[in-house]
Amino acid sequence: MNDDGRSDISLRVNDVTHGLNVDNRTTLLDALRDALDLTGSKKGCDRGQCGACTVLLDGRRVVSCLTLAVAAEGTEITTVEGLAPDGELRPLQRAFIQLDGFQCGYCTSGQLCSAVGMLAEHAAGWPSAATVDVSADASAQELDAVEVRERMSGNLCRCGAYPSIVRAVLETADQQAVTR
Repeated sequence: MNDDGRSDISLRVNDVTHGLNVDNRTTLLDALRDALDLTGSKKGCDRGQCGACTVLLDGRRVVSCLTLAVAAEGTEITTVEGLAPDGELRPLQRAFIQLDGFQCGYCTSGQLCSAVGMLAEHAAGWPSAATVDVSADASAQELDAVEVRERMSGNLCRCGAYPSIVRAVLETADQQAVTR
């Protein structure tokens, strides 16, 4: 940190390292959008309540509007732009398209990043508030619509595309289970 309240940081975003000089109060969202021109993550509420700015830090979901850019240094950041390397859509992205998991599209980037993160959480055996049995010897919770709704509850869609989003996540989870 410099005496002027600024810091030189290095952010690794979508497998590319970027050197930035930022005000220490700069959010990750603002650094991504304004400094790196990665505008896929949206500024919805700017209070961490809508999920439109969700990105992945080391594979875990975070709302980038509440994360300081200086705190993200040393992590691997994945934005919606990084979900489809070389333009090859992930099965989740294809399911969103096929099942109409978006309408206006504003929340879609956050929904996609959140869904990628939550599918990884579920695969790792992490429980949610809807998980029935959280005991150490419990068998893996099947991913159903109730689980998906709970796990995705931090991402709002003002258009109401929730049924299609849930179907897209479940279809993707089913495809991943078959390939394991």
